[in-house]
Amino acid sequence: MPTDVQLKCLYRIAYQVTYVMFQPIHLICIDERTKNLFILAGQNENIEFEITRDGEVL
Repeated sequence: MPTDVQLKCLYRIAYQVTYVMFQPIHLICIDERTKNLFILAGQNENIEFEITRDGEVL
């Protein structure tokens, strides 16, 4: 389960990707090893974000 900080960051990124950049989001999942939230986006699936448990975007 994502943390509250991760969810707030996910919302901000999803808004930017879909409404500002007009790119689709293909996948959102949690890496079970690190507990980071992973986002795969873009027409060619070439945009990647990783959100740590404390809200840092990698």
